[in-house]
Amino acid sequence: MKKILIGTHNIGKFREISFLLNKKIKKISPNSLKIKSPKETGNTFLANAKLKAKYFSKYVNFPVISDDSGLCIKALNGNPGIYSARLAKRHGSFFKAMKRILEKMKNKKNRSAVFICSLSYISEKKKSYSVVGKIKGTISKKIIGKRGFGYDPIFIPDKYLVTFGQMPKLKKILIDHRYIAFQKLKKKIKIL
Repeated sequence: MKKILIGTHNIGKFREISFLLNKKIKKISPNSLKIKSPKETGNTFLANAKLKAKYFSKYVNFPVISDDSGLCIKALNGNPGIYSARLAKRHGSFFKAMKRILEKMKNKKNRSAVFICSLSYISEKKKSYSVVGKIKGTISKKIIGKRGFGYDPIFIPDKYLVTFGQMPKLKKILIDHRYIAFQKLKKKIKIL
């Protein structure tokens, strides 16, 4: 495999997936090919990841990998879930969306949450593989840390005392939900 299209317009996701992929593979962004994102009409992360991979694969004759991921908070009935990015868009930024979440969480005893990532891969022969990775944790009382992206500054993974937003980039990339999903995908597709 010489090159792969990473089907996301999110720079943070693009960088993380690029880092996880084999160094010899050339990583292509939909931005460089002027391909817009499809509408996310799926009801699950898996459905949306598959939908994106299928959509992007129509534009290229080489492999595609797509991601759909988000934060599911137990006390908020699993929200923002698949609407994680859309919530940030609606509020104007991830920072404002995090503030909104923390307001809603003010009187909640149960602060447990899970970050979920679904990765979908389509080969140049249009054979597809999809996986899901999850990491459990809790929602912090305030926004802490400038690293990472998205909701990283309010998520403390289990067995850790700091948020994803406080962790050194490399440490976070090698334990998070995307990494867990990627390891599962690698078992199915050795060349990654």
